[in-house]
Amino acid sequence: MRKVGIIGVGQSVFGVRNDVTIQELAWEAVKEALDDAGLTQRDIEISIVGSAGTRTYELYPAVPINEYSGLSEKGPIRVEAACATGSAALAVAYNMVASGFVDVALAIGVEKMNEVDTATSLAVGGRGGNYLWEYHFYGTTFPAYYALYATAHMAKFGTTEEQLALVRVKNQKYAARNPKAQFQFEVTVEDVLKSRPVAWPLKLYDCSAITDGAAAAIVASEDAIRKLRIDTPVWIEAIGYASDTSNITRREDYVSLRATRLAAQMAYRKAGIEPRDVEVAEVHDCFTIAEIMAYEDLGFTEKGEGGKFIEEGQSEIGGKVAVNLSGGLLGKGHPLGATGLAMIYELVKQLREERERGRQAPLKRYIALAHNIGGTGHYGYVTILRR
Repeated sequence: MRKVGIIGVGQSVFGVRNDVTIQELAWEAVKEALDDAGLTQRDIEISIVGSAGTRTYELYPAVPINEYSGLSEKGPIRVEAACATGSAALAVAYNMVASGFVDVALAIGVEKMNEVDTATSLAVGGRGGNYLWEYHFYGTTFPAYYALYATAHMAKFGTTEEQLALVRVKNQKYAARNPKAQFQFEVTVEDVLKSRPVAWPLKLYDCSAITDGAAAAIVASEDAIRKLRIDTPVWIEAIGYASDTSNITRREDYVSLRATRLAAQMAYRKAGIEPRDVEVAEVHDCFTIAEIMAYEDLGFTEKGEGGKFIEEGQSEIGGKVAVNLSGGLLGKGHPLGATGLAMIYELVKQLREERERGRQAPLKRYIALAHNIGGTGHYGYVTILRR
């Protein structure tokens, strides 16, 4: 397997993007990635498009996206892994380059979720697990799934609603400094606690929003990087992956995501590092409880200590590991197919030390981690990057 580096990244502005089609939205990210790498469409050998495709008018978006982006002859390949679709697209691109199939590949993640109303979006999301057992009989939606995790964590470890709220407070502090974030404002613990209930103990500000957005990354082999004279490649050290049961009644417990733990263990082993080596991370905070569980499952802190970890400021700049300096899914937005690649976008910028003042992590080892979950733990990807 060949060494693979990221040589260009791009991301659209996230939010309610009724000003563009899905093709135009994807092109915003693709164009930035091409410009970032100093390449043109001619340099791309294959394009992998990631889109959950369950809320947009284009049910098969890969072909029109590639056509609009001037990549009609470069594939396309379509991948889907629910909320982890962007990471799946990167994994396919990485493996195509690492195996020698191509030298330069483009991974695109895109979603236009606001093409349907909120009720429809919730119904579609509720089918992301086990439709017949969970959604059809019980009407379970994603806030309800993660409320189950939150109540279990609170009962077992004493995690509080205030600790959950601190996750949103932290992430909004960084989102307010991110010009591409959906929500560019700060909030207080009181703001979060007073926001309307969604599924107790989760309130409106404990939940990520319905978002339109796109992100892209260009990956290349070490030989191609040398030939292209790329000065600052960010190397993909490892990609860990795992999955779990579709039916959550068959999960071992509700205070952890097994897919995260297994994917993290694989990634750390492949990269030859330990959790304490990670300096900056983007984790899957679709709900505030998800970030607290991620601290624990990724090994940043002991099981049950996630609430204390956020309370002590250990996931801020200056703490043990700077987490979600983009604003995370809560502040930046969560367009399903784009989320995993948007994490890569942020981390590449962090490792190049190109972030705005107030959200650039201080780096010594230049090691970053992206953690992307699909569904309620159905898919798990952990990607280790190093400059």
